[in-house]
Amino acid sequence: MQGPDRSATYYALGAIASWALLAALGVALRSVPPFLLTGIALVLGSMPTWPLVARRPVLWKIPGRTLALGVAGLFGFHFLLFLALRTAPPVQANLVNYLWPLFIVVLSPVLLPGMTLRPLHVLAALLGFAGAAVAILGGGQGIEGTWSWGYLLALASALIWACYSLLTRRVPPFPTAAVGLFGLVSGLLSLLCHAVLEPATVLGADEWLLLAIAGLGPLGTAFLLWDKALKLGDPRQIGILSYLTPLSSTAVLMITGAGPFSWSIALAAAMIIGAAIIGARAR
Repeated sequence: MQGPDRSATYYALGAIASWALLAALGVALRSVPPFLLTGIALVLGSMPTWPLVARRPVLWKIPGRTLALGVAGLFGFHFLLFLALRTAPPVQANLVNYLWPLFIVVLSPVLLPGMTLRPLHVLAALLGFAGAAVAILGGGQGIEGTWSWGYLLALASALIWACYSLLTRRVPPFPTAAVGLFGLVSGLLSLLCHAVLEPATVLGADEWLLLAIAGLGPLGTAFLLWDKALKLGDPRQIGILSYLTPLSSTAVLMITGAGPFSWSIALAAAMIIGAAIIGARAR
């Protein structure tokens, strides 16, 4: 593997390690209204880029469609994920949400020129969706009732993040620091929605601490690392590498008491990871 590819791997692994904490933080902050949670975390996450932009304002001078794509990706993904984690069993919803690496592999030939969809891509998609079904149905709650909407939200969140990740390669090149602008605008939009749609909320010191961790880690620095990885590497390989995230994220959720371990969770994780392995062979 050449230097740029190795760098992409390191950047991706850094983002993945940070995202392993995201679901657990979302569960720990479930008392915070979702628009408020998303808004504060994204604004905080944009802060590491502020010193760079203060020195070089041109870093945030990007086309409107690029900004719209970034806002849709960051705002849509996190808002739907946080809603999913509070309307469905967190461990199962988290596994469904982590179909996004598979979506990146499968949709790469669809959204990016020069890549083709092979039979193994289709097989990987079917196995990944089957794993998500096992995670959902293994929750012991049946398939009726309002809880099921949480899984749809998690699936929609996964699709948004995969499309955002791939479509950043279809817009004019932009500096990684511009991701901070995506987060800032997304966060301000979410805070506006909070002011209009949600009751006023007073946050405690513990909640502010967790919001700072979420903002500066999974909703901040991780975005910058992820953008660098996508710019330097093959999105199909990065998507495959991202399957380390559901394992680590689900483990963190269970360690923190968000849900018990069960055979269905183990089987679902194995199926989703297996889908990734198959997808890797379809390059």
